[in-house]
Amino acid sequence: MRLNERFKLIIEWFKENMPVAETELHYTNPYELLVAVILSAQCTDKRVNQITPPFFERFPSAEVLANAEISEVFEYIKSCSYPNNKSKSLVGMAQKLVGEFKSIVPSDVNDLQKLPGVGRKTANVIASVVYDKPALAVDTHVFRVSARLGLTRDAKTPLETEKQLVKYIPEELLAIAHHWLILHGRYVCLARKPKCNECGLKHLCHYYQKNGE
Repeated sequence: MRLNERFKLIIEWFKENMPVAETELHYTNPYELLVAVILSAQCTDKRVNQITPPFFERFPSAEVLANAEISEVFEYIKSCSYPNNKSKSLVGMAQKLVGEFKSIVPSDVNDLQKLPGVGRKTANVIASVVYDKPALAVDTHVFRVSARLGLTRDAKTPLETEKQLVKYIPEELLAIAHHWLILHGRYVCLARKPKCNECGLKHLCHYYQKNGE
């Protein structure tokens, strides 16, 4: 099967079986999503959604967070992974957002990456989810699922995965494709023990053909 045909069939399956796919992080504005995505690095969305309500009650805006003590921010996020680093990043992000971007979360991926705690993945999430830009964020789920399905070949880094995927996924579907792959990886194509018997894509899957259960 040619690669473009593989993409076409897998995209058609997702369109039919997962017509609605969106972030599971809770937020009401770009600032809140930016904080949530920074917190979500190597942490579950479920945990982040438990942390953010009291966090946003105390730090409702970038201006308030920019003036916060790192030690106080730590107390609000200490149940997530790497709270020390994330506390510093969140305060630094808010200060940069206020000082350089007039408290407006930028839509440009390169501008977003100027903010402390924001790498390419986080920048792509904000650009696609908030601003509906044709960007595809690659996290561990996207990286794993893309390789198993045979959508990527020999990709060693998230950036290589991103480049291979955007070559074949139509621009208008990049934002939802990110969520398709994440949700499939989170609930079906698990890292240690994928639920191949429940997967509607196993007939197209390189991993299943090689390791069939």
